Amino acid sequence: MVVLLGSVAIVVACYVLVYYFGFKGVRCFTPVKLGGKTAIVTGGNTGIGKATALELAKRGSRVILACRNQKKAEAAVLDICRESGNNQVVFMQLDLASLQSVRRFAETILKTELRVDILINNAGLMGPGCTEDSFSMAFGVNHLGHFLLTNLLLKRMQQCGPSRIVNVSALLHRLGNIDFSLLASKQDLETSQSIWHNFQDYCNSKLCNVLFTRELANMLECSNVTCYSLHPGIIYTELCRNMSMWQQFLLMPFAKLFFLDPEGGSQTTLYCALQEGIEALSGRYFSNCALQQVGHKGRDDALAKKLWEPHQKKETRRRAAYVHQHTTGRAETSMRKVFSIKLKMF
Repeated sequence: MVVLLGSVAIVVACYVLVYYFGFKGVRCFTPVKLGGKTAIVTGGNTGIGKATALELAKRGSRVILACRNQKKAEAAVLDICRESGNNQVVFMQLDLASLQSVRRFAETILKTELRVDILINNAGLMGPGCTEDSFSMAFGVNHLGHFLLTNLLLKRMQQCGPSRIVNVSALLHRLGNIDFSLLASKQDLETSQSIWHNFQDYCNSKLCNVLFTRELANMLECSNVTCYSLHPGIIYTELCRNMSMWQQFLLMPFAKLFFLDPEGGSQTTLYCALQEGIEALSGRYFSNCALQQVGHKGRDDALAKKLWEPHQKKETRRRAAYVHQHTTGRAETSMRKVFSIKLKMF
């Protein structure tokens, strides 16, 4: 019996040491207040997005939960308002798996919100399927939707700066790759339902987050908008909600024992959004509320620049089609005016 109790005590002690020193992470203690500011949190109705939105609301910010599921989002709004005492928390519909929805959301924001001070691109998933625009679900939601949203809101953020853009990536970006032949084509559709392909799609999308942030910082150099990417930690959230039931069942015991809770997982996001004095580190990557080195692909400026090219070409074609559809019969001078716009964004 003594041996058994001793073994149990050793196991518990090892668990505590591993959890608190390897998984628990650190806290964001910045005292910054956000009265008069407006923050947008994608996926703010659950997990680390909800925890992030709650903390921003506690600091006095107007918080917009940009979510797909209206029922969950409205419940989250009530929870956050009650816990924070801040009634300036609202829900706006956003489906990152639909570029049309992203454009509608941005149009609404630009019409109704005078300022956007903080944009937290938090929403993410891992799983099979494809978006409305026929891209793989992980790539479309985790990267492409946020890429477009950021660029559509960028001018408003510049107008009310200093502003910050926070892209939630992951340590798994180190395992990611980018297939530019797929990006340059019309689709990036992965029809396989295998666990491996879903996992690889997720890693690829997280590498895109890091590279997007890096090049965006270069483009915004000397401006009043800064941007950061981060690894939030190993967190048990609804990230794997698109996985099959048996896959989630296998993951759950380990996740419950070792993964961070949403509040712990939100700390680095909050650090990047709020910490004073990190403006000179725009474009860099953080983890555990500290600057971290990214994988070698995430440091490749040429790769980061190349990532933007397919998006710019797609948007050029989209705008050209729009102009052709809506300017039939108009003066040639109007056509030249439209095409003279310098395309700097998706």
